[in-house]
Amino acid sequence: MITSILKGSFLWTGSMITLTIYILFILAVCVKIIMDTTSVSKTLGYLVLIVFLPLFGVILYLSLGVNYRNKAMYDKKLEYNGDLKEEIYQYTKHIEEGAEATGNPVIDQFKRLAHSVSTEDVHWMSLNNDVMLLKNGEGKFPEVIKAIENAKETIHIEYYIVRNDVIGNKIKDLLIQKAKEGVKVRFIYDDFGSKHIRKKYAEEMRQAGIEVFPFRKLLFIFWANRVNYRNHRKIIVIDGRIGFVGGINIGDDYINDPASGKPILRDMHVRLEGYSCYALQHLFLSDWNFCAKQKVEPNAELFPLALKDSKGTTAVQIVASGPDSEEPFIMNSILQAIALAEKEVLITTPYFIPTEQILTMLKIAARSQVKVKLLVPEKTNSMLVRMASRALYLDLLKAGVEIYHYQKGFIHAKTSVYDRSLAMIGTANMDIRSFDLNFEVNAIMYDQAFAEKMTAQFYEDLENAVQVTLEEWEKRPKYRVFADKFVYLASSLL
Repeated sequence: MITSILKGSFLWTGSMITLTIYILFILAVCVKIIMDTTSVSKTLGYLVLIVFLPLFGVILYLSLGVNYRNKAMYDKKLEYNGDLKEEIYQYTKHIEEGAEATGNPVIDQFKRLAHSVSTEDVHWMSLNNDVMLLKNGEGKFPEVIKAIENAKETIHIEYYIVRNDVIGNKIKDLLIQKAKEGVKVRFIYDDFGSKHIRKKYAEEMRQAGIEVFPFRKLLFIFWANRVNYRNHRKIIVIDGRIGFVGGINIGDDYINDPASGKPILRDMHVRLEGYSCYALQHLFLSDWNFCAKQKVEPNAELFPLALKDSKGTTAVQIVASGPDSEEPFIMNSILQAIALAEKEVLITTPYFIPTEQILTMLKIAARSQVKVKLLVPEKTNSMLVRMASRALYLDLLKAGVEIYHYQKGFIHAKTSVYDRSLAMIGTANMDIRSFDLNFEVNAIMYDQAFAEKMTAQFYEDLENAVQVTLEEWEKRPKYRVFADKFVYLASSLL
């Protein structure tokens, strides 16, 4: 009996020690979250998760939430950006001169937007650009292929997702052909988004003389640490003269076949010709040095002065942001555009979990008699993102924001139009991840004619959408409302 009592005592003592260690560990993680996480929403998100699901919350935080940004690494990147700006100044110094003295009413209306983001090295506005709107993969890829085929000196490609499929291999084979012709080809792929091309696909290009590098290479032991801070950009620059940017990755799934009867993947891209390509080139070279550790010297081949004869008429500003940015420039540009809009704001995004600042600005605009319309997919590839997004609907609807669910397929476009005068197309979703964690790039077009095309496309998409009404949303079951709001508590982590 004494033996049984002693045994029970040892078990109880062991259990108490284990419980004490567990509690102290959880508390230590909570202290680390509070001390290291600068975002209030992220701090609360992790703490709430740990309260309700302690082990899962701790594992998630240690995997994805710890601030793994290497300050020294990004400081070095910023230092290189400064050096690069000085080196290319001889090619870019004349671009901004007179940009605001053109009498362009769109620039006059949105001048504060241009100023608010122009402090970054690559964010200057350029005039006389030729801009082509490209709808879906079937609109984009023929133009990309034609531009690559006509390349004479350099081809620079930087993509989040490159698939080893029909269109992916067609572009790869074409790049190999151009490299054999003597064209200098540099290729950056994100090591997470394009993990399926790491071996054979990339090696084929290397053997042909193409320089290929992954962005932030994923090592197995550090895999979770690097899932955040991905390169979500989609950039192509041909001969420093022609550029492409937008939401369309390289893959067959972006090419729609009307005869197939399958749901479509709706997306947008833009082809640029003119000095805006200098900004894309500058951005590419910055990222190239970061991932390849090879400094490319700026020259007239990369920044051709002949662009001064461009016959384009559109003012364009390239805006980039990422973990290395001093400010969230893309988010700031959207905030300014909403604030400066006087009549209409049209937003299309596949993922809608914006910051509090943007939510507030949308509601203020709607209450100020600005028509605010939001187009999102009916279904997304993330149930949690969809739930967190819908937790925001009620307040937006009460403020007068119109919300539409796209029905024809998945809408992946990241676009916005303001007063049918200013338009944005790029890689950034309307969510915290795009504004804070990923490397992104948007193009802003200060041009009424182009913005009218974007407006027409938005209303064409609305024909395949269903409006969400305040009346129906207020009738939703309480359990669904609770579930959405509960998920939204962790929205900064999604």
